[in-house]
Amino acid sequence: MENLATTWVGATAKQISRAVRRGDTTATQVVADHLEQIGISDPELAAFRVVRATEAIVEAEKVDDQEDLANLPLAGVPVAVKENTPVAGLPTWHGSAAARTGIAEDDHELVRRLRGAGAVVVGVTRMPEMGLWGTTDGPDAATRNPWSLDRTAGGSSGGAAAAVAAGLVPIAHGNDGLGSIRIPAACCGIVGLKPGRGVLPVNLGREDWLGMAEHGVLATTVADAALGFSVLAGRSPAKLTPPGKLRVGVSLRSPVQGVRPDEPNRAAVATASKLLVGAGHDTVTAEPSYPASLAVAGLLAWFAAAYRESDGLDLKKLQPRTRRHIRLGEFAWNRGWVKQEQRDAWRARSIAFFAEKNIDVLLTPALAATPPQAGGHATGSWRANIRTNIRYAPYAAPWNVAGLPAIVVPMGLRPDGLPVGVQIVGPPDSELLLLSIAGLLEVANPWSRHAFV
Repeated sequence: MENLATTWVGATAKQISRAVRRGDTTATQVVADHLEQIGISDPELAAFRVVRATEAIVEAEKVDDQEDLANLPLAGVPVAVKENTPVAGLPTWHGSAAARTGIAEDDHELVRRLRGAGAVVVGVTRMPEMGLWGTTDGPDAATRNPWSLDRTAGGSSGGAAAAVAAGLVPIAHGNDGLGSIRIPAACCGIVGLKPGRGVLPVNLGREDWLGMAEHGVLATTVADAALGFSVLAGRSPAKLTPPGKLRVGVSLRSPVQGVRPDEPNRAAVATASKLLVGAGHDTVTAEPSYPASLAVAGLLAWFAAAYRESDGLDLKKLQPRTRRHIRLGEFAWNRGWVKQEQRDAWRARSIAFFAEKNIDVLLTPALAATPPQAGGHATGSWRANIRTNIRYAPYAAPWNVAGLPAIVVPMGLRPDGLPVGVQIVGPPDSELLLLSIAGLLEVANPWSRHAFV
């Protein structure tokens, strides 16, 4: 990556907002610094679909013109919004020109909350077509991992993760239907929080991916993730406190039969477990029972979500892998194979798991293998894409089906120099607990916040 352009690039959201509120700098200067860095770095990263350079400066000036900044927790903070979430004045791309909708007249509620907190939207970030894949690329560009440009930044919030890891924004919005925040967070070495069901307004497409999708936040520090989550949730900024003594379940078991985590991912879980024990908590083996019916229900919901979201699209203009996914979803939906009661049963079983095992949270790998190569996936076969997704990133999807909160936390670097992380899953309404545990790991095992460090 190129060197930093200016002083405020690489600062945290909390550092920036504090400085703007105090008058140590201006929102206009901070945003200009980040736009300069985007101009330097994004041509090779392809993190952004569109950069709102002129509009962002005008909006930053409006922040500076406000008489009282005290109640703006994100005063002057540059943020990015994923391209499937409406931003007033822009089309909503959904990962491709074929899936693009018209220019949005109004911001999505979460974008409105970000702006209301003083944040400045500098652009919208790339995702794979219709958010279906764990790699972010299309016919025109592949979003690349800032740690190694030949590797993917993950998906579907790959552009958001690449932008944060490269310092192009300190914090980014993403959403997660089957791992789309946590997978790219793990690929890019940052914090990625997917809240549980009902915590944030969703309003994604027709049915919020059959109720499996949630909005969330990507950041380089736990404090920034907590701040972003609080703003998105319409709450006062969260004050994280060390949790009381916890009983942490630890599992390496893959939800996908025949897929196992590689040594760096196993080692990351072992390190996190030791750090938690060192902080005074107990860890025990607690293996979720992933029934075959869950795999079937998850796959069918994945297919069907694509079908339900494709209403009104010209399927001939979509990528071949996407068209096949939609056809399979249509087939399954019309035969009644996609059943809400199956997903509800897994949610009930997952919630009961914490009580049955007498654990507060579950620690798992974030990924099973190193991030795949960047590029070529959009033109690859459906079968090859399915194989790639399942083999490298099987751990996230069950918790979307269950609607439980989960967070990915960096745990250093693999021998190949790419980041490695762990996932922590909790019962309903445990977002702040997950953030507090992530904060313990951050203090005990600080990570490099950006790929250029």
